[in-house]
Amino acid sequence: MTASDLPIQALSVSPKASKDAGLAPLLLTVVELVRQLMEAQVIRRMETGELSDDDLDRAAESLRKLEEQVVEICNIFEIDPADLNVDLGEIGTLLPKAGGYYPGENSASPTILELLDRLLNKGIVLQGNVELGLANIDLIHAKLQLVLTAKPI
Repeated sequence: MTASDLPIQALSVSPKASKDAGLAPLLLTVVELVRQLMEAQVIRRMETGELSDDDLDRAAESLRKLEEQVVEICNIFEIDPADLNVDLGEIGTLLPKAGGYYPGENSASPTILELLDRLLNKGIVLQGNVELGLANIDLIHAKLQLVLTAKPI
């Protein structure tokens, strides 16, 4: 039997994919988390008068376009945007419920987004060492220092 004797089967590839397939839901969740963090920082800076009207208009338009793109990609992959809010059990949810958080206001059970927003507002320094090895031989040594803040440093 040769290759030409084999029946050719058409593959039906749909642009829509299951929400359980691939990394799309995870990547969209991370993008939505970062988008909401940026939105919170825009609100904080707006309230302190750090943004001009032009800056505020540009930021609002950019956030609106990014939100539209997230929803559009969710539609392509047949993902309900509400499913991007991961339930972390006892820790709570990743994102607040719609309209459930305003930067600077404390809630009874803060989400991961709220905690990250507070950390960005105050600033945090993380330090650590990473050693990677193989067969009990240390091959890569890394000393890391991360400064995470919304304020210019």
